Amino acid sequence: MNGIKQLFEMAKTAMEQHRDFVFVTIIASSGSSPRGAGSRMLVMDDGTSYGTIGGGNVEYQSIQQAKEVLLQKQSFTRGYKLRKDQIADLGMICGGDVIVYFQYISYNNQTFHQLCSQLLADWDQSENCWLIMDITDETAWSAGFYREPDGMYGLSIDDPTPLLQSKATQVTIGDRRYYSEPLIRAGIVYVFGGGHVAQELVPILTHLDFRCVVFDDRPEFSNTNIFPDASRCIVGDFEHISDFITIKPSDYLCIMTRGHHYDYLVQKQSLLTPAHYIGVMGSRHKIAIIRQKLLADGFTDTQISRFQTPIGLAISAETPAEIAISIAGELIQWRAQKQSL
Repeated sequence: MNGIKQLFEMAKTAMEQHRDFVFVTIIASSGSSPRGAGSRMLVMDDGTSYGTIGGGNVEYQSIQQAKEVLLQKQSFTRGYKLRKDQIADLGMICGGDVIVYFQYISYNNQTFHQLCSQLLADWDQSENCWLIMDITDETAWSAGFYREPDGMYGLSIDDPTPLLQSKATQVTIGDRRYYSEPLIRAGIVYVFGGGHVAQELVPILTHLDFRCVVFDDRPEFSNTNIFPDASRCIVGDFEHISDFITIKPSDYLCIMTRGHHYDYLVQKQSLLTPAHYIGVMGSRHKIAIIRQKLLADGFTDTQISRFQTPIGLAISAETPAEIAISIAGELIQWRAQKQSL
């Protein structure tokens, strides 16, 4: 399983190993296709693939097509029209049309290598970023990205505003045709407490293209050995979290420390931040106790209602892994709602 960041890391590594590859990307979809525009997989020169464009026979056929692209060394698009009588034959459970772009990338394409290097170097800045490709001539594409607030990198577009949409899109500007997709979403998931649930949660969220920062006051519960996927591990004071981090309106807070007192300290400070989401793990009894303390501190019911608690979707989760999945589901839901605004 590979997130977007991992695919670009693999692309960069492949080029450094003198290996050609193909990015296979759905650039348009309609109906009930299993994956929408922006779904991507990487097919290597030995035929192995990473990522997915939805599975089934369309993905299988695309992998076979990518092998041909590697031989021909030429990019192009191909449409798959999924009529009702084709759905079963293609191994799909739903209909819809997709257009797939087969993007051949030679290992000696230094421009694309630089693009990957710059993207990965800036990946954890927590700013919105769009991948933009000029596909006017599909065989001679060029690529760049737009990052807030820095602007364009790799392409010259006077006004890229029409390309900066919440979903993947194709836009014609002047005589050029562009494909654009949101690549990095602003927002960091701050996980307060590095216990069992956090250790299950961070790898899942990373695979879902969330950037995670772990915060604990114990070095043994906030380090890269147990959180290799975290963007950052902080050993800090729960009573003074603003000394270590600055929480922005796009950020998510998951509060799951080792006890009532530390949860209370973080909750109290979190209500003074503009965080997009604040989830708190704990029993209803624990939640009620902390609520009374916050009311005594002068916080209102309206303020306290910002907490999503108990944290996670109601899926009867019990084990740390199940709870992590329920939390991940809730964060996916909140991210999707934010993107639709």
